[in-house]
Amino acid sequence: MQNGALLAAVDLGSNSYRLEIGRLEHGHVHRTEYIKETIRQGNGLDENRNLSLEAMQRGWDCLARFAERMSGLEKKNVRAVATQTLREAKNRDLFLEQASVILGFPIEVISGREEARLIYQGVSHLLPQSKENRLVVDIGGRSTEIILGQNLNPSVMESYRTGSVAWSMKYFKEDVFSAAAFEKAEIAAKAVLDEAVTLYPKESWDQAYGSSGTIGAVCDVLFANGWNPDEITRSGLAWLKKSLIRAGDSSNLRLEGLKDDRKAVIGGGISVLKAVFDILEIDTMHYAHGALRHGVLYDLIDREDEHYDVRSITITRLQKAFGVDTQQSKRVSLVANHLFDQLNIKETDQSEQSKLKKKLSWASDLHEIGMVISHSDYHKHGAYILDQSDTPGFTIPELHRLGLLVLGHRGKLRKLNINFDDEGFCQQLMCLRLAVILCHARREPDYKNLKIKASKKSPKTVDLEISEQWIQAYPQSFHLLYIETQSWLKTSWDLKVNTH
Repeated sequence: MQNGALLAAVDLGSNSYRLEIGRLEHGHVHRTEYIKETIRQGNGLDENRNLSLEAMQRGWDCLARFAERMSGLEKKNVRAVATQTLREAKNRDLFLEQASVILGFPIEVISGREEARLIYQGVSHLLPQSKENRLVVDIGGRSTEIILGQNLNPSVMESYRTGSVAWSMKYFKEDVFSAAAFEKAEIAAKAVLDEAVTLYPKESWDQAYGSSGTIGAVCDVLFANGWNPDEITRSGLAWLKKSLIRAGDSSNLRLEGLKDDRKAVIGGGISVLKAVFDILEIDTMHYAHGALRHGVLYDLIDREDEHYDVRSITITRLQKAFGVDTQQSKRVSLVANHLFDQLNIKETDQSEQSKLKKKLSWASDLHEIGMVISHSDYHKHGAYILDQSDTPGFTIPELHRLGLLVLGHRGKLRKLNINFDDEGFCQQLMCLRLAVILCHARREPDYKNLKIKASKKSPKTVDLEISEQWIQAYPQSFHLLYIETQSWLKTSWDLKVNTH
């Protein structure tokens, strides 16, 4: 990624949407613009975990404003991520389909642990590099992320389903603050955070840092009322809690430094923060200016380099964890990418083709990941593993798509719940299936003289050219290829094997 490039990150949070635009200069991103809008989308989830139309409309309207500011930015330099509310929402696809069109860029729903990883990246990049063990806490609208790490390397990452919006709705209805409400809210938060006691013992970290919304708001109020800047102490937190109880409800709340848009969620936020302080035995927490959106920006930079792309590192770890035959996966990857190159998908968009190839390689690397569970149905188990995994660097839809390639690399195509009009995915799938067939003997096949091309008139018609000599040398492979052509006839695609 070149110096001077403009990068943008969009964070679709449960309480606020944020847009961060920065310019890359020698490995660092320098802010050029920051926009935050309080959307409170988390309030729009009903008891069935469906987003209301009003909550969706608030999000769409905000993204339309963001889109105007992001006009002209390169697609590869922009990333938009959605967190807990859209992880939970059953009708999220309805919202996201329209939201992506409005924004002009794809929106990715990330897992809780991936959110935690990106938060840590954002915090650590904006702090001085140090050997200290850092505890990082981020209390969002519907989730709380806690991370332990050193320098740029997180070691323990968890996401807990408690946050300022969710707890305010549940324990501070009608914005009423009472000692009893705080007690119930804190006990409930501690119950959710209970396992954090063993994951983040006091002796495992040197300094505690807090990031983003709730913690930033608490720091602002404390500083405006005479406390140290960018610091939260137990005594300061106790004073703030008493101030809310004294006010009784948000309409009577008059605190220097507290913005109006925070009043409705401050009770829930403080109760969760107090629970974090108690359960992790924190005496002082320092405010960190880095956040999720900054982590997203630096992750964009890392993805440009294969050695720093955490997704490639994750694939290698998964291979080791599940005992994958890496020699076989490498064979399959080489053949699949050789075939994919010949199809010349989207010749004018080399960046998109490069991304498709990378994901095809990952699917090849993991296509046998389910072997550790079952030899006959390993493709099904492999897809399940990927769908259920919290894998660093990957979004939830990205993992699902990878899982579909693993599921579909063998067996009947009709069983796949996919859109056969998605040319990029279907050509990935076809190349993977052909590569697995050609590598069926678990040795490097003779594939370099095979020619494959898509019809110019109909991209869904694919011709595989094979010589008579090749057929005589590899009759079993030819037989399997013929069976494969029959499988594609049951879809809207047509794979033909031609001999010469």
